[in-house]
Amino acid sequence: MWQRRGKSLSICRSCASRLHTSHVLGTGKKVMAIRRETINVWERRAPLAPHHVSKLVKNGVKVIVQPSNKRAYNMQEYSNRGAVIQEDMSEASLVIGVKQVPIDLLMPDKTYAFFSHTIKAQKDNMALLDALLEKKIRLVDYEKMVDDKAQRVVAFGKYAGVSGMINILHGLGLRLLALGHHTPFMYIGPSHNYRNTEMAQQAVRDAGYEIALGRLPKSIGPLTFIFTGSGNVSQGAQEVFQHLPHEYVSPENLPNIARQGSTTKIYACVVSREAHFVRKEGGAFNAEEFEKHPERYRSAFNQKIAPYASCIVNGIYWAPNAPRLITIPDAKKLLHPQESPWLMTRPGCPNLPHRLLAICDISADPGGSIEFMKECTTIDKPFCLYDAEQNMNTESFAGSGVLICSIDNMPAQIPREATDFFGSLLFPHITDMLASDAYTSFEKFETSPIVKNAVITSNGELTPNFEYINVLREKSKLSRKTKSDDSLKKVLILGAGYVSTPVVEYLSRDKNVLVTVASQYKKELERLGGQCPQAEMLLLDVQRRKDELEKLIPEADVVVSLLPYNLHVDITKLCIKYSRDMVTASYLSPEMRQLHTDAINAEITVLNEVGVDPGIDHMLAMECFDEVKDAGGKITSYVSWCGGLPAPEDSNTPLLYKFSWYPKGVLMNCLASAKYLQDGEVVEIPGDGGLLEATVGLNFMPGLNLEGFPNRDSTIYAQQYDIQSAHTLIRGTIRYKGFSNIAQGLMKLGLLDVNPSSFLHPSGPDKTWKEYMSEMCGKPADIFEDTLKELVYEKLGCCEARLQAIIDLGLLQDVPIEKQGTPIDTLSNYLSKKLAFGQNERDLLLMQHKIGVEWADNNREERHVGLAVYGEKDGYSAMARTVGFPTAIATKMVLTGEIQQKGMVTPLSKEIYRPILSRLKKEGIIARERIIQQ
Repeated sequence: MWQRRGKSLSICRSCASRLHTSHVLGTGKKVMAIRRETINVWERRAPLAPHHVSKLVKNGVKVIVQPSNKRAYNMQEYSNRGAVIQEDMSEASLVIGVKQVPIDLLMPDKTYAFFSHTIKAQKDNMALLDALLEKKIRLVDYEKMVDDKAQRVVAFGKYAGVSGMINILHGLGLRLLALGHHTPFMYIGPSHNYRNTEMAQQAVRDAGYEIALGRLPKSIGPLTFIFTGSGNVSQGAQEVFQHLPHEYVSPENLPNIARQGSTTKIYACVVSREAHFVRKEGGAFNAEEFEKHPERYRSAFNQKIAPYASCIVNGIYWAPNAPRLITIPDAKKLLHPQESPWLMTRPGCPNLPHRLLAICDISADPGGSIEFMKECTTIDKPFCLYDAEQNMNTESFAGSGVLICSIDNMPAQIPREATDFFGSLLFPHITDMLASDAYTSFEKFETSPIVKNAVITSNGELTPNFEYINVLREKSKLSRKTKSDDSLKKVLILGAGYVSTPVVEYLSRDKNVLVTVASQYKKELERLGGQCPQAEMLLLDVQRRKDELEKLIPEADVVVSLLPYNLHVDITKLCIKYSRDMVTASYLSPEMRQLHTDAINAEITVLNEVGVDPGIDHMLAMECFDEVKDAGGKITSYVSWCGGLPAPEDSNTPLLYKFSWYPKGVLMNCLASAKYLQDGEVVEIPGDGGLLEATVGLNFMPGLNLEGFPNRDSTIYAQQYDIQSAHTLIRGTIRYKGFSNIAQGLMKLGLLDVNPSSFLHPSGPDKTWKEYMSEMCGKPADIFEDTLKELVYEKLGCCEARLQAIIDLGLLQDVPIEKQGTPIDTLSNYLSKKLAFGQNERDLLLMQHKIGVEWADNNREERHVGLAVYGEKDGYSAMARTVGFPTAIATKMVLTGEIQQKGMVTPLSKEIYRPILSRLKKEGIIARERIIQQ
């Protein structure tokens, strides 16, 4: 039935189907088209070569070839074989290509064949999939054309391997040159520089000849290439590799080769799945089970194979639920100097930062089996250098890291041979594809299983084999953090105090990170929002509106709690409930430790103690401990002092202190008990004042008048730090000399009492400090001022310094009290304002580690690791910097997968503390070390 629409005519679908069938098939003349490749400037391949077209034409098929001056086979060569060179392909029922077709060039109701890269619900190609469905296109995806053994029958695999191997040999020459080593690999160019593979292979043979003559520098040690898998990709790569002087070895021999191998040949190891995939529950590797349930296995590749590899050539398919070969945390071990387990015993060998020099990830699956390969390289920019410590790529050949080549269209560099090879595999299936009529239902499409099982879309729907893509897309939507761009990551920060500002600012530097800050204090949010306008501010009392908090947590990738420590447990439970990672700067309390198993079961990371104390102190200590132990020494003592203070010029206060963070925490610390190890003896100090009597003078900074007292239980760190050899282990708090004396006075007056007081009930009558102090002395409110001073003086132990501090604090004056229920809460609230930092005042963070070391030859030394960070008058306080920046860096590491350990985690491992300390240096937080021989 015809309908007139303006000047054009339209036809209903059923009539169009009959006309299409008559036009294309009714005459007996089938029509297909080869479209030109438009995905990138380097794509010169075609799905069929001219000699394949010739056979089709002889069989009565009309072959349309879209004009293109980029194809390796030119238009005249196709025309000479009977192809029709024309732009219009609408006559064809089948359109074939190599790579994805731009959405606006897709013609509806056609059968297409190309690599769609949609079968894993790849987000970048979901718009293409939607267009295929909307335009009712029947898509045959080459990637899913498999035989009855599930082996692919149509692929460029071999030439991906050939091109990839040539490229990585070229890149290896440049990388070694940047490291100071000229090698024969310098004579090998990129694969697209050669007219054909024979020319490239001759260049490889020439380099191999020089290697055989001993012209590979001994300074780099023996080189070992690891090939993953044994399919077409691996075979193609090995075909090129075998033109070098080589020897194949088994995985078991890799450690010996790394130590004792020759430099007149190159070693190769082909790694099968059973060589490194291990069943989590034990038992032998089972290929059939692995195919169906890869999640039941883990990979030992990073332990058994990668430490001994010079170059990894990866060509295996990776399923989203399969174990990775190398994770981001694995890379931090593999790519750190002297960190890999391989050893070289010959003098001067190797003269390299680490053994792993290069990775050729031919699979080109970003975030896949090589997790830190986040983005494919390109033919015009074929290499990047991955720095594991910074978790970033650079385009330089010089610097720290491993060279990566992961071009997703490798065979395009050898276009004629790749076209011949691919076309010879595809040609036998063209007749089956031509039998497709996209207008008819998929069920009626009668053709070979190889073709039919590779149809992803038909008649506006996913075919039964690929309906799982909808499930993957739904899962992606559930984890998607914004509707506009699911590549964005979302961080929820609880708390908007001064420490929060650098956390928000640091995370917001990455435009792919969205930060939401929730706080019950409107003024804090307004201040923070003014400093960090790119972040979202949300007024929320997390204690009273837990229902709102419970809505926010599932929307975040990581939750950062900068709230008081006593709130962390409830927040952690919600993170466990919704499987969301969490970061906090606070101590890992016993209550938090009890949630360790629950966090593991929820598969989340709860990273604790990443502030300054605890936090940076841990990291600097562990850096020293590990360096000593790795060099064969042992730790004999560890004395650590840390504290936040006003800068010397701003320290003239009654308490010799000012508050830049939670005041109650400072006062509560004075009430705590302590325990430490001194010369092999455990010393215990009772709480409620005993700590303040254990104060000692500190002289590590002679220019400052300092004192310190022990902090909590130091003895637990013998095990946590793995320094059981230490006979002295003390962690303490730094204050200016005189602080402890004044704090003892506050305690004697009952001002640090944590119990509720009827005098300070928020609903009680208004009071002044003078009235409250009079009542505490059992006197009426109108007591004479000098009499009150005398009574207080006696309560203070007749100490003039204490009395003067009480007077200077205004605690004997008619100053109104903001009653908070308990003496310590009321005083904390008062001091937070009375002793707040003023404009142009700054604070100071001091830290000092004294670490005793004994070496195997009985020589002894003491290492002093010191840190002094001043606040910025026009910027962040020292406390904000030293708490906020490490917290932000740690959060970013969790967000990007650099930290993957599950459960309750602290920053005591090299893979965590090294990157954080390295990145803190960029923020101006730099420790100094001094070694004193004894």
